[in-house]
Amino acid sequence: MSMTMWQPHLLLEAELQQIDDRLIATPDNVELRFDRAATLAELGRNEEAKNAYLEILALAPTHFGSLNNLATLLLEMGFHTAARTAYAEAVKHHPDNPAGHINLANALAKNQETQAARQHFEIALRLDPNHAEAHQGLCHLLTDMGDEETAAMHRKKGFKDRPIMILPYRGKDRPIALLVLASAGGGTVPIQHHLDSNVFFTSVLFVDFYDPKLPFPPHHLVFNAVGDADLVRPSLEAALKILEQTKKPVINPPAAVMATGRASNAERLAHIPGVITPKMALLPREFLEGDPSSLLAEHGFSFPVLLRAPGFHTGHFFVRVEYKEALVDALSKMPGQELLVIQYLDARSRDGKIRKYRVMMIAGEIYPLHAAISHEWKIHYFSAEMAENPENRAEDAAFLADMPKVLGPRAMAALEKIRDTLGLDYAGADFSLSADGDIILFEANATMVVNPADADARWDYRRPAIQRILDAIRRMLTKYAA
Repeated sequence: MSMTMWQPHLLLEAELQQIDDRLIATPDNVELRFDRAATLAELGRNEEAKNAYLEILALAPTHFGSLNNLATLLLEMGFHTAARTAYAEAVKHHPDNPAGHINLANALAKNQETQAARQHFEIALRLDPNHAEAHQGLCHLLTDMGDEETAAMHRKKGFKDRPIMILPYRGKDRPIALLVLASAGGGTVPIQHHLDSNVFFTSVLFVDFYDPKLPFPPHHLVFNAVGDADLVRPSLEAALKILEQTKKPVINPPAAVMATGRASNAERLAHIPGVITPKMALLPREFLEGDPSSLLAEHGFSFPVLLRAPGFHTGHFFVRVEYKEALVDALSKMPGQELLVIQYLDARSRDGKIRKYRVMMIAGEIYPLHAAISHEWKIHYFSAEMAENPENRAEDAAFLADMPKVLGPRAMAALEKIRDTLGLDYAGADFSLSADGDIILFEANATMVVNPADADARWDYRRPAIQRILDAIRRMLTKYAA
């Protein structure tokens, strides 16, 4: 690797100085100011870059590049609402630019605004039918919506000629070369969002479309981010084959990930003392149509039951069916030919609330991430009763400050056994607690996300816990690379 490749800041600093020299003669030159702001962003000087973009917009309020880049920067800095507003302004003033629609669509999708996101991806493709990033975004969105047939078409157009993506490196020292294996079909751990571009020179290889004739990306270690054993098993098999080309350390080996499907986990983790898992059965759709009462009873189920399409997260295609007459309607809204039937475990505490804890397991250590509290049975942190409830946030803070005290010794011992059984370097677990202090396990696998806290001051108490996890990820990667 040449010096300019691993010390790009030298070139960027020189470029910044040249732009500053030219601006002395033409201080109101918008395009020069834009080049300066973009260079500051590339150098990782985010606050300076943000102010530089705002200064441009004071001179030229509809400048596309500044609106678009400012939104991307705000998103990176945790100002999600402001970022969506800036993307929307870029689209409003430049409706014929596909890049604006794509970026707005990605922000909307991240906020679970699925239909609006789809609309903007489709507008981008009407403007540029061959835009790879629009095909990629629409493919991921349609996969989450359960339209696999259409998603597959966009997946091919988006990834076939772009199986490797290189992320920018901004560091001053020789980098750690990291190879991330990803699936174009979804189910990928979003680890690249946690990688410091001042430390890691990262290549992302989409295993579904990689041609072995292509040069293998340089790397000191591999992070297998193909994480969903239910959704993308063929991708895990492809990752196994690809890893035959390297002898470098591998984080989350595909074989270990393959064992973490929901049903198989429920069976093997149920034997751990202090762990309660629901009965699960993966059943063909036709078995559930008509009158399934005897079939469900044969598998040990009684109503209410949970019905879930394998491979989906954040509550997509996951419903509670109260009685057998409601099953037909529920089935009509579920994708796939096989569905998971799951025993409903009542996890309510005495106050009627459900507490769903998430811990991350990084290089053998267990870290608290959040305690989501709600009256609803289907609970996620983004939809839980947290933002407007200071008592719930206080419980969350207590969990982050002293996890063993909140969970108790029986639950902590059970989590350690779960960690050891999974055998993953990067994983997480979602669970509640029974009245006896047992873990009521919802899921445990590699797909757990560590989302940054919003910029709102209400979440300041969460930032140290999140940072501890990010620091642990970095230590793990650095140790494996060495």
